[in-house]
Amino acid sequence: MKKTLALLLAVLLALPLCLSGCGDSNTLVLNVYNWGEYISDGSEGTYDTVKEFEKWYQETYDQKVKVNYTTFASNEDMYSKLSSGAVSYDVVIPSDYMIARMREENMLLPLNFDNIPNYQNIDDNFKALYYDPEEQYTVPYAYGIIGVIYNANEVDAKDAGDWDLLWNEKYAEKILQFNNSRDAFGMAMYKLGLDVNTDDTVVWDTACDELIKQRPLVYSYVMDEIYNMMESGEAAIGAYYAGDYFTMKDAQAEGVDLKFYYPERTNYYVDAMCIPTCCQNQELAEIFINFMLSEDAAIANAEYTYYASPNKVVYGNPGYQEEMGEEAMAILYDRTDNFREQYNNNAYRNLKRETLDYINSLWETVKIN
Repeated sequence: MKKTLALLLAVLLALPLCLSGCGDSNTLVLNVYNWGEYISDGSEGTYDTVKEFEKWYQETYDQKVKVNYTTFASNEDMYSKLSSGAVSYDVVIPSDYMIARMREENMLLPLNFDNIPNYQNIDDNFKALYYDPEEQYTVPYAYGIIGVIYNANEVDAKDAGDWDLLWNEKYAEKILQFNNSRDAFGMAMYKLGLDVNTDDTVVWDTACDELIKQRPLVYSYVMDEIYNMMESGEAAIGAYYAGDYFTMKDAQAEGVDLKFYYPERTNYYVDAMCIPTCCQNQELAEIFINFMLSEDAAIANAEYTYYASPNKVVYGNPGYQEEMGEEAMAILYDRTDNFREQYNNNAYRNLKRETLDYINSLWETVKIN
C-alpha cells in the first residue's frame, strides 16, 4: 500500500515537469489554462486558435511550439491548482475578482508589453480597472453582464424587467437559481439595492433571508444544467451570462421562445489573460497573448464563445457584426460606451476571506431550507 502510494506521488510530482519539458527537445512547450468552451477549437470547421498559433509561430520564428491546452470549471478550481504548486502553467485566463486575489498574493508576473503590441487594440474602457489598476498584469480577453433569460411562451412580458421575476410566485417551480453562493447572493443583493462589496454581515443576513424566501419557488439550483432546462422548456426563468443566452436560443426546442434582458443593477465581469509566477517561458506566453489579440484569432474566439470582446478590431469589424446579428450586437455591446462607470458602480469584487467564509456558511442555510 505504501509502495503504491509512493509511486503515485512520484508520478504526480513529475507531471508538471512533463507538462513543461517532455517531448521533442527542439519544440517549445506552452501550457495554457482556460475555461472550458472558451476558445475557438476548430469544431464544425471553425478556426482552430491553438493550431493556428502553432503554425504561425513556426512560420514566424522558424521554431516549433506545442501548446498544451487544458481547462478548468471555476475560478476557485484554477486558484487551488495553481496555489498548490503542483502544476506549471504559462498563461491563465481567470475572472477579475480572482485576478485581484492572485495579484495580492504575488501569484502573477508583470507583463512586458513590448511583446504585446496588440494591446493597443483593447478599448480604454477595459484598462486599469480595479483588479489591475496600473495595467501591469493583465490583458482583457472577454467580458459580460449577467441578465435574465425567460421563455416568452410561459412568462408574461409585463412581469419581466428586473430581478423580481425570479421571486414571482406566479412562476413557482419554473425558476432556476445559480448553484453557487457568489452569484446567488449577488442576485439577492442587487434586487434589494444593497452593496455587493460590503463586509457587513448584517447586510449579508438580509440577502440570505431573501434567498430563503425564494427557495420554495425554485425548481432547481443549476450551473451548466441551465442550458438543457431552458432550451427544452423544462424551466421558464433563469439568470445567466449574456453570451450563453445565444447558445441556448440557437438550441431552443419547438414551442420555446427565449428572451433576455438586463436588470438595472447587475454584475459586470471581465476575464483576462495573465502569466502566473510558475510560468516556464514568459516571452513565449506574451507572444501567445499578443496572438490572441490579433484580428483573425480575436474575432474567431468571440464568435465561438458568444461573449463580448473588449477588442476594438472585433466589435468594430463589419463581418463580425453581420455574423453575430443585430440582436446579439445590441445585447452583448449594450453598455460598452459607459462600461467603466457601470463596472465601477456594480462589479462584484474580491471580498475579505472572512466575509467569503461567512457567505458560504449562509449558503448552506439557504440550501438546507
